[in-house]
Amino acid sequence: MSDTPNKPDELTITRIFEAQREVVFECMTTPSHLTHFWGPIGMSTPLEGITIDRRPGGRFETVMVNDETGEKYPVRGAFVEFNPPLAFSFTEAGVNGAMMTAIVFNDLGDGRTEVVTHQTNVPPMLMSPEAQAGLETSFVKLDAYLATL
Repeated sequence: MSDTPNKPDELTITRIFEAQREVVFECMTTPSHLTHFWGPIGMSTPLEGITIDRRPGGRFETVMVNDETGEKYPVRGAFVEFNPPLAFSFTEAGVNGAMMTAIVFNDLGDGRTEVVTHQTNVPPMLMSPEAQAGLETSFVKLDAYLATL
């Protein structure tokens, strides 16, 4: 994973996965896949807490649960773009006045996919080293899940 510094409230993360672009896109936009890796290690995202309406204007919602305490962390967004298997973006209106996440899936031509995640209007708490470490563990979980497919 590489982090690219941008403006103080922006973050770009690039990660390469050992899977075809279509597979990675499907995993990141389908509840039955998301439940296996969404959220940092120590958190789970039950299937019944995931709503994905795969179209511009559609809902992108998850509820992560702290495995130890049961505390819940909802993500409520709406798709701005949905262009399988190339890209999708969503906005979270309640986060810092509308945090935007845009994800692009680049086919590397050798069975691998480069995923570039760019976030804007990111609140300071999500820019912290702890939050970034948690995001990295979600990518580690996705790597492990992709290996099972």
